[in-house]
Amino acid sequence: MRVQKILVAVAVVGFTLVGCKTENSSTTEKTAVVAAKQQMVTLNISGMTCEIGCAKTIQSKLSKKEGVLEAKVIFKDSIANIQFDANKTSKKDLIAFVNGIAGGDLYKATEASK
Repeated sequence: MRVQKILVAVAVVGFTLVGCKTENSSTTEKTAVVAAKQQMVTLNISGMTCEIGCAKTIQSKLSKKEGVLEAKVIFKDSIANIQFDANKTSKKDLIAFVNGIAGGDLYKATEASK
């Protein structure tokens, strides 16, 4: 009976320690999100011929790129509005990324003038 009490006490202490570690790591992740250096860029994209095949593909690929927080491609205006973390990517990287989609032969991106 005494051995069972000791084992239960050890198990409770172990679960408490594991629970505290998980809580601390989620706090660290939240801090990292706040530290993001958010910027916005609008790119002119030439070479898009359709909304579903071109615009949606570019938007989907941009949304998955590391550092991109939000991407919206507007086919009728031939532009992409991209919100990104400047600590992880840059305007130059985003332009090169769009230019490289579909083997680099279809799309040409340039930064829109303000």
